[in-house]
Amino acid sequence: MEEKNPSPTGIVMLNLGGPRTLPEVGPFLHSLFADREIIRLPLQGVLGPLIARLRTPRLEKVYAEIGGGSPLYDWTVRQGDGMVKRLDALCPETAPHRFYLGFRYTEPTSEQALAQMAADGVRRAVAFSQYPQYSCTTTGSSLHDLWAAARRLNLSDAFTWSVIDRWSTHPAFVQAMVSKVRQGLAGFPESEREDVVLLFSAHSLPRRVIDRGDPYLQEVAGTVRDVVRELGETHEYALSFQADVGPVAWQGPNTESVIRALGRQGRRNVLIVGIVFTTDHLDTLSEMDIEFARTARKAGITHFRRAPAPNDDPLFLDALARVAADHLRSGGDCDRQFRLPCAGCTDRACREIPRSAGGDRQQSLPGLP
Repeated sequence: MEEKNPSPTGIVMLNLGGPRTLPEVGPFLHSLFADREIIRLPLQGVLGPLIARLRTPRLEKVYAEIGGGSPLYDWTVRQGDGMVKRLDALCPETAPHRFYLGFRYTEPTSEQALAQMAADGVRRAVAFSQYPQYSCTTTGSSLHDLWAAARRLNLSDAFTWSVIDRWSTHPAFVQAMVSKVRQGLAGFPESEREDVVLLFSAHSLPRRVIDRGDPYLQEVAGTVRDVVRELGETHEYALSFQADVGPVAWQGPNTESVIRALGRQGRRNVLIVGIVFTTDHLDTLSEMDIEFARTARKAGITHFRRAPAPNDDPLFLDALARVAADHLRSGGDCDRQFRLPCAGCTDRACREIPRSAGGDRQQSLPGLP
């Protein structure tokens, strides 16, 4: 009798998602500004839809400038395909591996990922955050969405889960980012290369989230530190934050203000590095390549370039596979740091892993209500 194939290991790649076409821009913004885990507004049920409606026409024009939609879906599919092929070779004991996309605000959703996993006979599953640096607003909220989707589909007991919740300083990821920085530096005239300032730019977070104890800021800084160290600390560098929208206080310094300051200081060569962005999308193709480049020209910066995003670079695909392989071989259910809630956390479900591969941890952690 022919043996049945082993049950595949499902890898759910969690991300925010992005509108793939112009008609998807409005619904995407409405979902974003309705989500209190990311943006908390007074009278959110009224103000959120209003802001989304007002911003939609402008953002449609921005997306039109970069091809009519976000390429994030396409890049993530390529990354997932490259990852599982490598993972099958690196970790044959848990093969075959299949990847599924679980996006927050666009398709494919977490519900679609879970339904397909069940149809494929998956029993062992890994929730793999595609945000290298942990934040409650990104990884945390994506996990909440995933677990809620499982409950809605009555699939809470269908899979045994573990979580790759952060990988900001994994050596393979750091090496992939170092390679991208070096590629960016190679675009400067050799005679001026030593004068290049590295401007690491990350997506900002509302200040209230940082003040609550969210680890994002320190994890971004940790990635920057390791990348600079691997480069040999040969360039001056700064860290700034972008994409602050809505009437709330955001983490600074703002990237545009730093670019203007570098111009005033007489710096003429700047390489911007999207240290948290693993694919090209709106933040790189529009904000960095168009808006920040315009700001740099006005500030008198002669050479302003962006380090390429990892996208489907083989080094980055290797990194994804190595992160997943190390996690699967560890036998654990999450990074140790995941067990420590933010100082100001009041969420009973925070750090929940239903049907954990490392034991039942569905109960609240000590100190939470």
